[in-house]
Amino acid sequence: MYENPRLVLDSSNPPEPGSIVWRSPSNIAIVKYWGKYGLQLPRNPSLSLTLASSFTDTQLEYEFRDEAHSKSVDLDFFFHQETNEAFQAKTAAFLESLFPVFPFLKQLKLTIRTGNSFPHSAGIASSASGMSALALCLCSLEDSLFGTLQDPAEFDRKASFIARLGSGSACRSIFPHAAVWGRTQAVSGSSDEYAVPVGEQFHDVFRDLHDDILIVSSDEKAVSSRDGHALMDGNPFAEPRYAQARQRLSTLYDAMRSGDLDTFGKIAEDEALTLHALMMCSNPSYMLMRPDSVAIMEKVREYRAATGHPVYFTLDAGPNVHLLYPGNIIHEVRAFIEDALKKHCENGYVQEDWVGEGPEEM
Repeated sequence: MYENPRLVLDSSNPPEPGSIVWRSPSNIAIVKYWGKYGLQLPRNPSLSLTLASSFTDTQLEYEFRDEAHSKSVDLDFFFHQETNEAFQAKTAAFLESLFPVFPFLKQLKLTIRTGNSFPHSAGIASSASGMSALALCLCSLEDSLFGTLQDPAEFDRKASFIARLGSGSACRSIFPHAAVWGRTQAVSGSSDEYAVPVGEQFHDVFRDLHDDILIVSSDEKAVSSRDGHALMDGNPFAEPRYAQARQRLSTLYDAMRSGDLDTFGKIAEDEALTLHALMMCSNPSYMLMRPDSVAIMEKVREYRAATGHPVYFTLDAGPNVHLLYPGNIIHEVRAFIEDALKKHCENGYVQEDWVGEGPEEM
């Protein structure tokens, strides 16, 4: 879609060394994406909230080296100021897969320095924030060198497309407040290739939503999201699930436009449990929830029944529980977390987050 062999640097007039820094947030899907086809394309559409305090900072440093016919990228990679061979290999392979889109990467020496504000690989979508931050750096680099992405909407669309190639959910982190990824009749302009922003269409209550993430475990997941997606290919419930997700997204979209918190919360919880049920129905089956995850969810439902407060849970592909609620009850909910839920968290750790304004160039 974005291949451009003309994006090659002139060796007679090379660019000066430089650096680009982007901060990009994670996101939490309310209607989940689980199952894919082709090159990182979704089997069903998804809708997510863009977070604020769970983010990745990525610095991309570059200097000219003029090896235009190289088949490999010249990369140094640092994660939290330390070398990481696994992350370096994954990032190098990703960058080399992008040579048809960014052929000038062959001509540059690159150094990437990146880090998260939250635990990696624990089910807070670190790949979403990490890959979206890198995609934004690459698009900024292209625009800096060639001036080809001056239109903000086209810049965001390409960044979302590139982010998707690295991690499907990353394409949604490009946009503020909320995004939809995957073709759906409910959202005009929606696409499997990139996400589209929808936050401005929603009721104000959803731009004032908090997401306190209860860290049941910061351990790396036993089954990666990549492997979990692949297991959907043999899951006997896959096709009914994809139909269910399409219907739920349409219902959720209408509810968020009207400010219907009850419908939003019901879908959020049902989707979380459906996601983990699909894992348990895979072959081989596996389970990412922990006993403390279940205890938290039960207490949230008991608290909501007792108080009437619109407090809901969801989970991503991991054991940690996201607690969603509007800002006008923050003091009551934070007291509930302190009194009843922190005991179920690893070292009492809660990542306090909220719906955010999207990525920021630093």
